Amino acid sequence: MVDPIFHYHRAKIHMSLPFDWDLLQSFLAVARTGKLTVAAKRLRIDHSTLSRRITALESALGTKLFERQLSGYTLTAQGDRLLQRSETLESTVLAIQSDVGQSSTRISGAVRIGAPDGFGTAFLAPAIGRLLALHPDLDIDLVATPRSFSLSRREADIAIGLAPPAHGRLHTRKLTDYALGIYAAKAHPALWQGVASIDDVAARPFISYIDDLIFTPELDYVPAVSKAIVPRLRSSNLIAQWQAAAAGAGLCILPCFMADPDARLVRVLPDSVTLIRTFWMIVHSDLRDLARIQVTLDFIAGEVRRHAAHFLPAETPQVVIGAR
Repeated sequence: MVDPIFHYHRAKIHMSLPFDWDLLQSFLAVARTGKLTVAAKRLRIDHSTLSRRITALESALGTKLFERQLSGYTLTAQGDRLLQRSETLESTVLAIQSDVGQSSTRISGAVRIGAPDGFGTAFLAPAIGRLLALHPDLDIDLVATPRSFSLSRREADIAIGLAPPAHGRLHTRKLTDYALGIYAAKAHPALWQGVASIDDVAARPFISYIDDLIFTPELDYVPAVSKAIVPRLRSSNLIAQWQAAAAGAGLCILPCFMADPDARLVRVLPDSVTLIRTFWMIVHSDLRDLARIQVTLDFIAGEVRRHAAHFLPAETPQVVIGAR
């Protein structure tokens, strides 16, 4: 049986047709998102244009690449084979762009940053405008949400994670350790006055994550403080926890870089309860040398260094609980 993908490439060579990288980029976007409308937005084209490109590619190859269903687009066996070859070709194209682009000092293009909601919203969002001011032709997509990001599927170009990846062609760089503590609303002294020990904490209303929606074990830190704590309010979103704590809904474990500047909050048991976690910056090896990626990586790392005292306050005790 003739491999239609091989036949397509051979036909392109013998017929001396120009190579259409747009078709493969379109295919990759749909394969990675599974949604035509989402892929079209990512490519910044109309979804009808994207549909025509996919149809044109399937026609050129003489095979069906996707099963089209109400729930989205799923790859056929031939589509899966093309995905593997297209990603190899994509790596080559990115390398060429990087090599040729080094001679240009003007940074342009789009960079998608995936970050946890706390870091992305409370720290990175207020700072990212300075990067855009430095590079007027650079576009940033900041995805600040409590989830993990697959760089191999290009869900993000740069990901901020709470643990280094275990596998994959990924480059990982430690950003910083950061401290967390227990906080309560200053305007609700009944929550924090008289709290002298962990046992007292367990007796007060508490806010935390929804157990089965914790996307990484690094966030499951309530048991490290006390197994006696039973949260009464749970949210999958750290920003929601922060705002609920500030409004007096209960005690909450929060990153110091978010909670310390908030005048509505007071820290509880600062000398005996501190947790340490780590932010990692992760990028796919195929992308790390692109100028727009390097500039963004360096900017984020520089901002974190500049605010190092916010992540690890000077008074952070040497002995912490739940350290990783």
